[in-house]
Amino acid sequence: MTADRHRGKYETRLDPALWAYIDNVDAWYPPEVIGLPIDKQRAVYDRMCRAFHQGRPAGVKASDGLVAAPGHGIPIRHYQLAGKAARAMVLYFHGGGFILGNLDSHDDICAEICAGTGFDVLSVDYRLAPEHVHPAAFDDAMAAFAWAAETSGLPLVLCGESAGGNLAAAVAQATRKHARTAIGQVLIYPDLGGDEGAGSYVEHAEAPLLSVGDIAFYLDVRSAKRQSPDDPTFSPLRDRHFSGLPPTVIITAECDPLSSDGETYRDRIAAAGGKAWWHEEKRLVHSFLRARTTVPAAAEAFSRIIAAIASLGRGEWPY
Repeated sequence: MTADRHRGKYETRLDPALWAYIDNVDAWYPPEVIGLPIDKQRAVYDRMCRAFHQGRPAGVKASDGLVAAPGHGIPIRHYQLAGKAARAMVLYFHGGGFILGNLDSHDDICAEICAGTGFDVLSVDYRLAPEHVHPAAFDDAMAAFAWAAETSGLPLVLCGESAGGNLAAAVAQATRKHARTAIGQVLIYPDLGGDEGAGSYVEHAEAPLLSVGDIAFYLDVRSAKRQSPDDPTFSPLRDRHFSGLPPTVIITAECDPLSSDGETYRDRIAAAGGKAWWHEEKRLVHSFLRARTTVPAAAEAFSRIIAAIASLGRGEWPY
């Protein structure tokens, strides 16, 4: 795979500033890297994340810790805004296809969410595949949720992007009948296990930065032997009912195979009587969060995400 495969119909469809971002990502983490061993992929991805890191906003402090889980500890990073009592805590699950990412890869994004909302943010370094296939990441996400619910004393807002959006949605569905449930969730271009033969999966099968081939690769690496695609902890859209979920905001990118997952998830929640809002960011691509400082449309999208988290954390429905 090469960067040239992406141009095609997207050549004039995407803003030049966005193309500059895409080319920058491909320079650090070119598409052919997906064929390398996972440890080498991680090394390249980590270098890219360090290059894109924007630093933390003034006043945001962070401390690292561990959540105890059976047989291991789950690394976490707790962000707080100095001098401000938080009204809520955001439980954040990073992206990376379930094989990439850590507390450092999305550090600046979490810090900016903390600064933008005034809420505490708890970033979760869940176990990655292929060393730990499903349900390892989901189990860690659940353990982190239980720990935050028990120890923080704050209302919880679930948030995640890409693979992390999958985990946030799966936790929301698994905990909806618990004594402590999330008061909202914000999913950013989430992978929810939608219909791969329709919608954006077809229209944007070869979109920049994420293709259906990439999705299939990540899916295969993450899957346990005899993994059932109908397991809702693996593919949240395969759940049988969508009632009782917290107010949900889904933000997707137009030029992304996963965009239809957001629309479908909204429709399922709304049909079950819940509150859900989906917005497709026009002329943006998967992973646009990293473009928030150089692409105006990505900056506006990130502002919408911050505003949605802030509203849900205050117990308000923004739409």
